[in-house]
Amino acid sequence: MAEHTNSTVEPNIGFVGLGVMGEPMCLNLAKKTRSKVIGFDLFPDPLERLAEEGVARAESLEYLADQCELIFLSLPDGEAVKSVCCRPDGLVAHMKASSTLVDMSTSPVGLTRELAAQCQERHIDFADAPVARTREAAIRGDLSVMVGCDATLFDRLLPVLKLMGSDVTHCGEVGSGQIMKILNNMVLFQNVCALTEAIAVARRNSVNLDTLLSVLSKGSGDSFALRNHGIKSMLPRIFPSRAFSTRYAKKDLGYALDLANSVGLDLKCAKVTMERLTESEMAGFGDQYFPVLLNVIDPMVD
Repeated sequence: MAEHTNSTVEPNIGFVGLGVMGEPMCLNLAKKTRSKVIGFDLFPDPLERLAEEGVARAESLEYLADQCELIFLSLPDGEAVKSVCCRPDGLVAHMKASSTLVDMSTSPVGLTRELAAQCQERHIDFADAPVARTREAAIRGDLSVMVGCDATLFDRLLPVLKLMGSDVTHCGEVGSGQIMKILNNMVLFQNVCALTEAIAVARRNSVNLDTLLSVLSKGSGDSFALRNHGIKSMLPRIFPSRAFSTRYAKKDLGYALDLANSVGLDLKCAKVTMERLTESEMAGFGDQYFPVLLNVIDPMVD
């Protein structure tokens, strides 16, 4: 059980979405803040685990909105964000004036700006603050957090965001955090796709794959994707289901392609990567960790 020794009463913090990333992020808040943390999720298991660390359970979004001055979202996609926030019994309709809503999901930029406008009408502060890095980083509390909001709100949120992330960057106005995250993921997916092709070519030419990635890591081919997705997942061909799935990768890359289309750009490399991810999903790997596309590009045949 998390212990808070300071008797000062702090505003309650709400957290909606306790999945792969949200659960460890909420856990870090519960362990590190003096505030009461209240969680909401459609599934009981993460709520039961978090209850052991002092996280209270909200039975409804209306209750959470009534109880919390600051609410974080960590949801799987824009549709979930829209449903949680914008429906008649959702958060925006019930949050108090002067409270704050922070979307840490990866959401479409247009939806983010629309949600910010709805919040402004109700005098609710809003920031987009999507996160990058892995579930392990979420557990450690050293995520990269990309924040879109005005400078005053950023300064106010920074101490709380630092409980979940080691690198918290003010990217600009509302929507800029989402743009940064979407482009970060676009580059990551393309890097992983390139790695799968390099591994496939090397394996079929009888090159030792550990040596391949070791050599690449010492040269200009080095990357975060190589040192994490490549070494930890693709070399051993371990692609768990409770990780960033092929379906999630397609969703985020779709946001990037939509963003490019909105400004008249044709991203051919990103489109090829989307084709590869689609092949992986069609092969039955939609719920597995997205580097599983290696199994499509270079299937292991006994």
